[in-house]
Amino acid sequence: MAADHRKRSALRAWALRTLPFAAPLLLVSHVAQALDKPTGPVVLTVEGNISAPNQGAKAQFDMPMLEKLPQHTFTTRTPWYPDAVTFTGPLLRDVLAAAGSKGNAITAVALNDYKTEIPMDDVHRHEVIVARLMNNRPMPVREKGPLFIIYPFDTKAELRTELYYNRAAWQLNALRIR
Repeated sequence: MAADHRKRSALRAWALRTLPFAAPLLLVSHVAQALDKPTGPVVLTVEGNISAPNQGAKAQFDMPMLEKLPQHTFTTRTPWYPDAVTFTGPLLRDVLAAAGSKGNAITAVALNDYKTEIPMDDVHRHEVIVARLMNNRPMPVREKGPLFIIYPFDTKAELRTELYYNRAAWQLNALRIR
């Protein structure tokens, strides 16, 4: 009886240590296999260390593909707008999972070639989204669209710093995974 209890306790301890690390891998392998090819204009390209390309060595997304991913909405103040703004889009980690991302760092690239480095840890620690809507409307290029990597700045004091503001990227069109 005591031996059975020790085995169950050991198994429970192993599961608690292992599952938080294994669950994201299971999600990546499940989502990565289902990445369709875009049928409309490509708005985002993910390249580098990925396992689920749909166009050569790259994973390309059109807007309907991004809309099919689970959507998240939050309202936050930013340095770029005088009032709080509501953003909607998939979590960055869901976009990366769909592409089968396997790296430690992300270089986000904007249409004007602005580049910012985002540690992969941010993707797991914060609810970073690839916003496709601002105040419930699509964002034209002249209004920082069509995609905007945005952090929920108002949720944690640590996010309201220049470090995280610099990691936001509007007019996003590529993610390079290393």
